[in-house]
Amino acid sequence: MTSLRSPQPLPDERHPCDHAADGAALDAALTLCRREGVALTPSRRRILELLAQGRRPLGAYELIDKVAAATGKRPAPISIYRALDFLLENGLIHRLASRNAYLACGHGHARETPIVFLICESCGEVAEADSSALRASIAALASEAHFAPRTQVMEVAGVCRACAANS
Repeated sequence: MTSLRSPQPLPDERHPCDHAADGAALDAALTLCRREGVALTPSRRRILELLAQGRRPLGAYELIDKVAAATGKRPAPISIYRALDFLLENGLIHRLASRNAYLACGHGHARETPIVFLICESCGEVAEADSSALRASIAALASEAHFAPRTQVMEVAGVCRACAANS
């Protein structure tokens, strides 16, 4: 199983995303649901907990297997995708497009915050980062193009420090 380790800080601000730290993802979900008056159903909560405990990105079918193992009942894919859609729409998880997998997130950052995922091709480690310089650059590019971005997620593949040291 791949672990999320804190990467070396960038020259500007950066936070590694410890997706399960102190139940931050679940706490953020409960706070959001109370504030917005939406329900964190048992199914949605289970998916969020599995992602927070997983310590690595999980695909929808891996989630189906984990739910089946925990409950003895295999959920329909549509129920998993509905839960994932809710969690994505509310900023409680992130989707890694290149892996078609999901990560829990307890940062509570705004939807318009550009997020960069640094993905190690060797060990599979994923670190989440953001940068004020990147935010400013993307805002300027979007403004010049008269474009209103909805989501801003980038994925950078490479080799983490630990894997590079072991090469």
